[in-house]
Amino acid sequence: MDPDVTPASAAPGDGPVPGAGATPRTPRPEPETPEDRPARLAVGVVGAGRVGTALGAALARAGHRVTAATAVSERSRSRVEERLPGADIAAPPDVVAAADLVLLTVPDDELPELAAGFVAAGVDVTGKLIMHTSGRYGTAVLAPLTRAGALPLALHPVMTFTGRPDDVNRLTGISFGVTSPEPLRPVAEALVLEMGGEPVWITEDARPLYHAALAGGANHLVTLVVEAMDLLRAAGVADPGRMLGPLLGAALDNGLRLGIDGLTGPVARGDAGTVSGHVDELAKVSPESRRAYIALARLTADRALAAGMLKPEDAERLLEALAD
Repeated sequence: MDPDVTPASAAPGDGPVPGAGATPRTPRPEPETPEDRPARLAVGVVGAGRVGTALGAALARAGHRVTAATAVSERSRSRVEERLPGADIAAPPDVVAAADLVLLTVPDDELPELAAGFVAAGVDVTGKLIMHTSGRYGTAVLAPLTRAGALPLALHPVMTFTGRPDDVNRLTGISFGVTSPEPLRPVAEALVLEMGGEPVWITEDARPLYHAALAGGANHLVTLVVEAMDLLRAAGVADPGRMLGPLLGAALDNGLRLGIDGLTGPVARGDAGTVSGHVDELAKVSPESRRAYIALARLTADRALAAGMLKPEDAERLLEALAD
């Protein structure tokens, strides 16, 4: 009998069955911890900002070792100490030298120059996984490093990062836009899964549109919310956030679940008089808000018409009300 198998007549943890002549069982091994897993990578972080330290911490949680990070400001040094304990603070070439997987978590506009700069400086990247987190770019931006022998990955977490302690937990269940050479796709997707995310394949040529959609949805949403709060304050509402919360939560849920069928309000009703009144009132308070309202109302009317929610004659009256 396998000494690790408890006989059927014995309850778990009972030990040898009396009279069976059984010898003591071999203790079962302790549950595997992340540090016990094979193929751990040494991870370097070039750009210890909100995103870099959050992803580095997530990879460390998965069992990899964050060996070094760049950090210039006092704030970034504090992030490294807090989120990546044990990581050395080093210059970019030294971070690359100490790592198997290098995270380039720098602003989008710095990425091309950084990739070319490593090659120009003679930094050895042969066989190293070089991963950036820009939504804008695929792997073509890493071409100088790829030609030098690096293995390029583009893994973009679809989440906002505020620098708060819960940034790492926010990675659980979110989508990552993944672009890589086809042979590296399993590696890219495995890294995303290890960080708790869901990999979504984005082709190289689709990255700009993919990123425009995300930025337009998330960043402009914040602007719209803040603008609405300011206008409500101007209307005398003391706590606009409390007023808007349930309404905007329901609107977001409707949009995600129902698409354009979740649309409500005066544009969806074809109420040109109300829309015209909004435009006139906004002109008195904020010309910038008026222009934004007109642009979004036109887009809303076009979509409502295409979906059959608006009759053509109602749409025509709306567009007249929205004329500059």
